[in-house]
Amino acid sequence: MDMMTNVEVDKELFRSQAHIWNHIFNFINSMSLNCAVQLGIPDIIHKHGQPMTLSKLVAVLNINQAKSMGVYRLMRILVHSGFFVKQKLSQNDYEGEEEGYLLTPVSRLLLNDEPLSVRPFLLGMLDPIMTKPWHYVSQWFQNDNPTPFATAHGRTFWDYAGHDPIFNHFFNDAMASDARLVTSVVIKECKEVFEGLNSMVDVGGGTGALAKTIANNFPHLQCTVFDLPHVVAGLQGTKNLKYVAGDMFEAIPSADAVLLKWIMHDWRDEESVKLLKKCKEAIPSKDKGGKVIIIDMVVENEKGDDKSIETQLFFDVLMMILLPGRERNKKEWEKLFFDAGFSDYKITPMGLRSLIEVYP
Repeated sequence: MDMMTNVEVDKELFRSQAHIWNHIFNFINSMSLNCAVQLGIPDIIHKHGQPMTLSKLVAVLNINQAKSMGVYRLMRILVHSGFFVKQKLSQNDYEGEEEGYLLTPVSRLLLNDEPLSVRPFLLGMLDPIMTKPWHYVSQWFQNDNPTPFATAHGRTFWDYAGHDPIFNHFFNDAMASDARLVTSVVIKECKEVFEGLNSMVDVGGGTGALAKTIANNFPHLQCTVFDLPHVVAGLQGTKNLKYVAGDMFEAIPSADAVLLKWIMHDWRDEESVKLLKKCKEAIPSKDKGGKVIIIDMVVENEKGDDKSIETQLFFDVLMMILLPGRERNKKEWEKLFFDAGFSDYKITPMGLRSLIEVYP
């Protein structure tokens, strides 16, 4: 076996150090993006309508002007991570600066008035209430608390949301923003999933962002948003949309179909089987059109790129930190369905997540 030379050993040592450093400081990408969104940088550049020079950006930002050099450094990392691009200015635009910033397709999803904006989701997930539990993970492994969230805050995630209206509001906003994006794809690409149904219950449907879009696109479909009392309190329905308060582990209103968007990954297998059994009680048989529609991740369902798989794994650990939940692969989903007494299922991949139709 060839011995590595001293030079090769040193190169490997530095590569290893660089890899560790990169992961130590990976949070700087997300926190830099959070800062840019809080300062309104994507909206400012978008409204400018052409490549925006650093000096123009600094002049418009509501910041201490003595810190303008920090904006350049912030933008440099965000250009590197693909949220903005720099473009050379034409001779007519030249004002002592040769380049200006433009949005990328990614950063357009951070605009305030973008209908499918992920801005509320970003601000929600990076709020200190959500990031604090990460400092308690090793401690959680050694104590009896159900989650690092409970270790950090002294109460479970759902209990915290039920007692803190501000937290409850921004969490519901985050979920609603995601629901709008997912629904836009589901309505276009998976329209047949809702055809033939006369009624549907959106279990854990929050403020109704998903159900509203489905109700608008299928006027004959009677939609019910079913969630905890503090979530649906004061919400007004429409002609074919109503809100019902209750506990999904006790009973679910009867309908042709039950919709579970990003619900199952919140729970352990025991609770998930219990929930699926309640869904089965609420729907008719398969030959009468009964089904459960699940929108959730199927980990490594397709051979995706490394980033996609990494993001799914991020979510799996996130569920462990916030809730006693998990993301599942195809075999794990299948076991849940059959343990709950269902006979068959169909998976349609949809970005990081999948649409799963489960039949009694």
